[in-house]
Amino acid sequence: MEIILADLPTYRGAAPDDAVVVIDVLRSFTTAAYVLHAGARALMLAATPEEARSLVHRSPAALTIGAVPGGFPIDGFDVGNSPAALRTVDLTGYDVALCTAGGVRGVIAAHQAAVLLGGSLVCAAATAHVLRRIAPLRVTLLITGVYVDRDGDEDIACAEYLAARLRGETPDPAPFERRVRESTFGRRFGDPAYPHLAQADLDLCARADVFDFAMPIARRAGKTFIERLTL
Repeated sequence: MEIILADLPTYRGAAPDDAVVVIDVLRSFTTAAYVLHAGARALMLAATPEEARSLVHRSPAALTIGAVPGGFPIDGFDVGNSPAALRTVDLTGYDVALCTAGGVRGVIAAHQAAVLLGGSLVCAAATAHVLRRIAPLRVTLLITGVYVDRDGDEDIACAEYLAARLRGETPDPAPFERRVRESTFGRRFGDPAYPHLAQADLDLCARADVFDFAMPIARRAGKTFIERLTL
């Protein structure tokens, strides 16, 4: 299995036979994992706030979740891009629309991949297990957190942890968890200058292998779903 690390600024798209893991640790695909763990009936990805609202506007039990670049909540949404806000919520029967900056952009960029998954540290081992079972010839680990003012090391750390798992290794997760906390973006959580970035979110995002499921992404009836695949 060939393992490739790529980032959004330089990524040229997936070949039809590629497997791609779109990684967004802070916070899109950590939030997504908590939504699925909370029992949501459907979790749909939206490229814009307007699309998110339209995806759930007819649902009797619906939730809009999201943030704009920088992690700021979206006006009028039910919840920000916050795993901590969802940790104790029961979403059984809910349709959820998730609109975020990096993670959703990565999914759009890699939409042609034969196998497409959302990736974060909380479900890294399960993601690697699923990919080893599928055994694609090539896996691209697509890092979404690199910006002009961010080093993206939270996603790079997750990608390197995933790569080790894909090679059959059992690395100590502690150094990778520490890198999430010490990344450019990670250091903003809990800083009074960034009141929209809660320390509780970072604490949940910087934990490896919390969940025993991977998050495959599928397109059906014009909608993009992120689903739960339990080992």
